[in-house]
Amino acid sequence: MAIFTPEPGAAPVRASVPFRTVLLSMVALWATYFLLVSIRGLVMDFGLQYELAWRRGLVSVIGVGLTIVLWLLLRLFDRKTLAVKIGAATVLAMPVAMVIGQINQWVFEDIQQRQEQAYAQKYNLNLRRDEAGNLLVDVPVRRISPAQDNSQPTEEVVGQESVIIAPADAQADFWRRFLEVALGRYFLLLAWATTYFALLAGVQAREAERREEQFRSAAKAAELRSLRYQVNPHFLFNTLNSLSALVMTGKADRAEAMIQTMSRFYRHSLADELTNDVALRDEFDLQRLYLDIEAVRFPDRLRCVFDLPPALADARVPGMILQPLVENSVKYAVSAVTRPVTITVSAREELGELVITVSDDGPGLPKGSEHGLGIGLANVRDRLQARFGPSVGFASGAANGGYRTEIRIPLTCIEAGHGK
Repeated sequence: MAIFTPEPGAAPVRASVPFRTVLLSMVALWATYFLLVSIRGLVMDFGLQYELAWRRGLVSVIGVGLTIVLWLLLRLFDRKTLAVKIGAATVLAMPVAMVIGQINQWVFEDIQQRQEQAYAQKYNLNLRRDEAGNLLVDVPVRRISPAQDNSQPTEEVVGQESVIIAPADAQADFWRRFLEVALGRYFLLLAWATTYFALLAGVQAREAERREEQFRSAAKAAELRSLRYQVNPHFLFNTLNSLSALVMTGKADRAEAMIQTMSRFYRHSLADELTNDVALRDEFDLQRLYLDIEAVRFPDRLRCVFDLPPALADARVPGMILQPLVENSVKYAVSAVTRPVTITVSAREELGELVITVSDDGPGLPKGSEHGLGIGLANVRDRLQARFGPSVGFASGAANGGYRTEIRIPLTCIEAGHGK
């Protein structure tokens, strides 16, 4: 069981999307842009595909870099509401898109001239621009001579004339193209920002689940510690009375042995590692120590039987899971009668399950004691279900004139050394 113990004054962990994931999303976005625009250029036969390709690649690489800048700005709003995040993306993406648009203009500035030259060469035309920036094409001026007699009219080239086929770009044309490119990149950046917010929401959801699990584990551990630290006060009270009686009657050796047993019991039961699972042999040893101490109070009445097959000694169970069951047997069976009572703690494997039984041959459950007995049983059942799930088998009730509790745990989940 993992224990979450934040240090005093420690800042809360900030959930964020790993940079590698962010970078991959940016590369995927701009690679898709590069691919789609390149396919469009091939379909529409723009020509100069190599010249266009390396320029698109350069713009895409710069676009990734500027998208990183946008991400660094958006990170400042990771903890804000979704509306604030959307507003931030809407505002911050615009200047980044305008920078990309300007870079796009610079990179492709000479491509139009190259395309004009390639077109003129392909169709054997004389294309040029005048001082005003108008695109001109020189066309021959032909003169047709009238026919004489029965001959055909003759045609001869007498010069050439320049015809404007594309006027020079006005300032408005420049801004129109610039805004067209910038708006296209703007919506591209907004699409990426939407992807980033989705990734961030997933990370924050997983972080919330992890922290919830940590606090749940901490609560369970605190509950277990509380149970361990309040080992039946009557047990301690009665044990001290038994020690006093041994000392008063001059049985110092037995008193010393009892003190040593108490020391081992409390050292074992209060160990921090018991917040995790423990080996079944250790759990049996703990209950043996407990019953050895109780045997001083009931030397003629308490008998113990422990049955643990060696093959199951390393199976792991929640620490002190058997303590409430054994305490109930002492309280409601041994102390309630004057005849000898045997408490049996056994384990066996059955159909792939670990079966642990705590039973006694006492008088069973006396009237009016259901509430006190039920608290301990409910605690054991809840801990088992929290650890192994609802499939845990747990049964308790009168049996053979006494009382018997049986626990069934999937053995495959708790075998030592298998990491299951």
